[in-house]
Amino acid sequence: MFGTWVPFPSLRSAGDDNEDVGRSETRRDLRTANSYNNPMTETDDKLFAEADTGEYGRFSTGILPSHVLKRLIRARREIVALDDIEESQIQPASVDLRLGAIAWRVRASFLPGPNATVAQKLSSVLMHEIDLTHGAVLETGCVYIVPLIERAEFSARVSGVANPKSSTGRIDVFTRLITDNAPAFDRIEPGYRGPLFAEISPRTFPVLVRKGSRLNQLRVRRGSPQFTDTQLRRLNADTPLVSGEADIDNGLALTIDLKGKPGERIGWRAKRHTGVIDVDRRGVLTPLDYWDPIEAHPSGNIILDPDEFYILASRESVAIPPDYAAEMVPFNPLVGEFRVHYAGFFDPGFGYEHGKPPAARGVLEVRSREVPFILEHGQVIGRLVFERLTDPPPEVYGEGLGSNYQRQGLKLSKHFREA
Repeated sequence: MFGTWVPFPSLRSAGDDNEDVGRSETRRDLRTANSYNNPMTETDDKLFAEADTGEYGRFSTGILPSHVLKRLIRARREIVALDDIEESQIQPASVDLRLGAIAWRVRASFLPGPNATVAQKLSSVLMHEIDLTHGAVLETGCVYIVPLIERAEFSARVSGVANPKSSTGRIDVFTRLITDNAPAFDRIEPGYRGPLFAEISPRTFPVLVRKGSRLNQLRVRRGSPQFTDTQLRRLNADTPLVSGEADIDNGLALTIDLKGKPGERIGWRAKRHTGVIDVDRRGVLTPLDYWDPIEAHPSGNIILDPDEFYILASRESVAIPPDYAAEMVPFNPLVGEFRVHYAGFFDPGFGYEHGKPPAARGVLEVRSREVPFILEHGQVIGRLVFERLTDPPPEVYGEGLGSNYQRQGLKLSKHFREA
């Protein structure tokens, strides 16, 4: 094990007897739950045995790759955990985060802000506690807070950014990372030492989760290296990043494919009132039980209905070189009344094969906002921002890692059988 974390005690629901006393106990118990002891036990040397010649690799700043993450975890630095961190959690440039043993149903989403902990805020919005040890269903339209098994022990120049895993975004499970004193979601400030929490809100499908389920992932960054459009153009000249001409302006533009090929579906629209999706089971669900296929319209347009969820694909194929990672930038309201791409991480090696053209399209989770919106073929729907790794990872996306979406076209999440 990498650390000993005092378990979270049982919490009273809002309707318990002795409510005032219960709230006081809850606040005290939550403060206790945030304490952390550092005695460490031996870890599996075989798991994190790779040697490395430098502290962080060829560069002292950038996204930390898998072999550096493994070495730091083995040394009980930057990321520690209540349970042993498994090798399968370590991706080429990120760490999968695991749900803890309980979930708290809350009345509303919240941010602690700079002057409060999650525990302090939680005591005012808590509704009831759910045991995740043997699995539990999280219902649509509800908000849950789940303490994660992993914990940050960041040094002064180390920070983190989180995002839902691709398979989480593709089933419309809104998931965000929260820390104590957080001014923003999905960010871990440099030098933060404390617990991590996931805010989870299924939007379309109810989901079955359990302790150890992995819904979001964390990229760890050292320093704040800048990667300009000029550098991006040079990288694209050396290694083509997209099929066709690259549109580079504050990142690399991706456009939507709404024409496809004759007789080929261009997307999926989620059904309502479906069965439960077990987030840990792969390839077991029939797509048509959960999705309506979308065929191309001769106009090349599609009308997005408010509050409906769509899976669409980029027109371009993408390739991420092994020593870089990319992220889809947050939604820009100037683009239109829709949100694109919950799962914004593109791993090193995604769609990449040396000497060959880009091989994987970006699959996009799209949700319209308050009004119907016409999306047109070829419309820019997002931009990829690239960042250098401190060192190329030994294995990139698709190389023996069980990657689910390498060389993908339009593809549903891993939970579904091939359509």
